[in-house]
This record gives sequence, C-alpha cells and structure tokens, in this order.
Amino acid sequence: MIRKANAIWTGNGKKGSGHIDTASGVLSEAPYGAKSRFEDGAGTNPEELLAAAHAGCFTMALAFQLEEAGFSADELRTEAAVSLGKDDEGFRINRSALRLTAKVPGIDQAQFDKLAETAKKGCPVSRLFNAEITLEATLQG
Repeated sequence: MIRKANAIWTGNGKKGSGHIDTASGVLSEAPYGAKSRFEDGAGTNPEELLAAAHAGCFTMALAFQLEEAGFSADELRTEAAVSLGKDDEGFRINRSALRLTAKVPGIDQAQFDKLAETAKKGCPVSRLFNAEITLEATLQG
C-alpha cells in the first residue's frame, strides 16, 4: 500500500511559500510556509499534518483493538500535539502527546487502559516516530 502527496515550494525559506496536495484530493493546494510553521500564520505545516496522522492512526488502531476484545465505542476522540524542538543538530520532532476521551459501553478501566496502550505502541504512525509518545486516556461513563 502506497499513499502519495506532493509539496511545491517557491522562494527562500523565510519568505517563500508552498502548497501541499494529496493524491486523494483531501488536500488540494493547502498552503504552508515559515509563518504557519514557526509563528501563527495562515496555512498548515508538517507538524500539524503529522499530528492529524497520529491522532487518526491511533484512534483507528484503538477501534480495532476494542473490536477484537468484543467492544464497540460510542465515541473515541483523540487530540495529538506534536512538538517541534531544537537540539544540537537542528530542529526535530521530539514528542507527540495523545489525549483520548472515550465512551465505550461495558469496558472496565483496566482493560481500556491496556487496549489504549497497545494501540499507542502499535499504530504505524507511532512506530514511525523517533520521539517520546505520551498518552492521557479518559474513559467516560
């Protein structure tokens, strides 16, 4: 399975700009640039896209873990916060913090925690990151 996206950039690093397209068409000429990455400018940035990918991947992985254990979620809501930091070698993604709120009828806290942790460790995007991955999981009654 191969998924594709394209990035096009014009200009220099600080004042240049670009856009991102995905083969599916979900992103079509989505703008990005230094201001959207390092400040609060309009457009997306690689870290935001990685956060979306991690939230989606983890949430889907948990849904499969729950199904395998005989549960179905009323709702799984995940926020991923990807951190870009600077070290001796330059900038790097150093953390992805997952925050999950879930409504899963009939599951107990211990089993929920175990399945959520398995999903965190096993989702392909988690396995891609060379960064700390944290999980704060809340099971609502």
